[in-house]
Amino acid sequence: MAQPSADLSARNPDWWRQAVIHQVYPRSFADADGDGLGDLAGVTAHLDHLAALGVDAVWLSPFYPSELADGGYDIADHRGVDPRLGTLDDFDALVAEAHRLGLKVIVDIVPNHTSHQHPWFQEALAAGPGSPPRARYVFRPGKGTRGELPPTDWQSVFGGSAWERVPDGEWYLHLFAREQPDLDWRHDEVREDLLATLRFWSDRGVDGFRVDVAHGLAKDLSEPLRDVGGVGATGEDSLPLVEPGSHPYWDRDEVHAIYRDWRRLLDSYDPPRTAVAEAWVPDERRALYARPDELGQAFNFEYLETGWGAEELRAVITRSLATARSAGASATWVLSNHDVVRHASRLSLPPGTDLDAWLLSGGTEPPLDPVAALRRARAATLLMLALPGSAYLYQGEELGLPEVADLPAEVLQDPVWQQSGHTRKGRDGCRVPLPWTTTGPSYGFGPGAGWLPQPPSFAAYAAGAQTGAEGSTLELYRAALKLRRKLLEGEELTWAPETAPDVLEFRRTPGWRCLTNLGGTSVPLPPGELLLASEPLTVSGTLPPDTTVWLA
Repeated sequence: MAQPSADLSARNPDWWRQAVIHQVYPRSFADADGDGLGDLAGVTAHLDHLAALGVDAVWLSPFYPSELADGGYDIADHRGVDPRLGTLDDFDALVAEAHRLGLKVIVDIVPNHTSHQHPWFQEALAAGPGSPPRARYVFRPGKGTRGELPPTDWQSVFGGSAWERVPDGEWYLHLFAREQPDLDWRHDEVREDLLATLRFWSDRGVDGFRVDVAHGLAKDLSEPLRDVGGVGATGEDSLPLVEPGSHPYWDRDEVHAIYRDWRRLLDSYDPPRTAVAEAWVPDERRALYARPDELGQAFNFEYLETGWGAEELRAVITRSLATARSAGASATWVLSNHDVVRHASRLSLPPGTDLDAWLLSGGTEPPLDPVAALRRARAATLLMLALPGSAYLYQGEELGLPEVADLPAEVLQDPVWQQSGHTRKGRDGCRVPLPWTTTGPSYGFGPGAGWLPQPPSFAAYAAGAQTGAEGSTLELYRAALKLRRKLLEGEELTWAPETAPDVLEFRRTPGWRCLTNLGGTSVPLPPGELLLASEPLTVSGTLPPDTTVWLA
């Protein structure tokens, strides 16, 4: 059992600036009651794993009441616990045990939409057009002679129209699944209810919040609603083509007044509650969400999407640090999460690989060498953990888990699969339940089978198989996080003036440095004391390909 560690906030209320946060997707973490679905009691039972890993905080993806139309992000009660995952007492027990172990607790907040099963939406459907309950959502009459066409050409992120018609003829907006109606954030009751939600969880001891779709709350709903003509219709890829802050429903300037209200509430607690924005926006816009009087930090998806190349990584790291500095925030770094192909697979695919097509092929076109892919993933992780700022880990990456790309169509549950007309497999491959042991019907995830099937290869990745095993990915993470905590001082990074074309080298205060060889051949290793390496250095004085070292 891991021993309690000192409370970081007692030493530093800005603990989050260089923290390591471990994302837990509860339904896939551990199943305590044997129903095949991970639950809060399962998380609590394995918090010692996270404490021993050396992380500073645990971030819980949604555990709220949900029909799982979108993996729990379709929420029927933002201040409750899904009965299949436990109770509020179970949540309180989780927070208490996390705090005993010195772990902070961050929870997901999903403010853009509710479930269609939410009492508000059911009330809106019953009340009819023009009623006050409908004003909390975005209802509009349709176009066409009989209102049979959607009000605009706005598209769902998951595919198809972002509008759904109800029996009385009106249409409601859903930028994601049709089971996720968007709220109208111009409505005072919507704003007050979310503030009540922040108070509810903060009063229960939550230390911070991850804000889902932070760039989507404010919308231009002035009449007539305007079409986008395909520009930025489904997400953020095309946003730079429109005037910043002017897209009808992404990254509008009005959203920042909402977050200033939140910050006043979050700062009323001692210590203040943290927040981080999930905002898929261009680099210069991301800084707005991370300002001290707003959420304080924002995810850096540009880094996640950067390929395995020294020049492009150097550029995005430099730019990301400057962006965070301009906002008075610290940078954030992430390689995997519940929405993307795991980096133990993704980083080794050829540049330009269509990930949707790769998943549809079952991960065979192009094929991957799992040994080489894991080697690159380990090097990428050690590089990320050396950067100044907060590092966000995703459950299972400390085990080196690859993407499960060959899930059969009949088990897929991500709404992307259906709404895309079976042209995009979706995100289930990174959400397969974790392996804790080398045997059992679900490799220790629970007493029975899990909600998604695990491949037999998961046995070798199990936490039980790697604990204490020299050179294992789990032990590499443990060593790196322990050393990182000792080494960190300040938030500065200095690039080495001269390096080989495929090498990244930078210095951190006080006097340690990180080198990564992203090329295909070994390079000379500069003198210095070896503190840690992502792979054994078999030839003295050289740094092999796809390897990162920390030197004193």
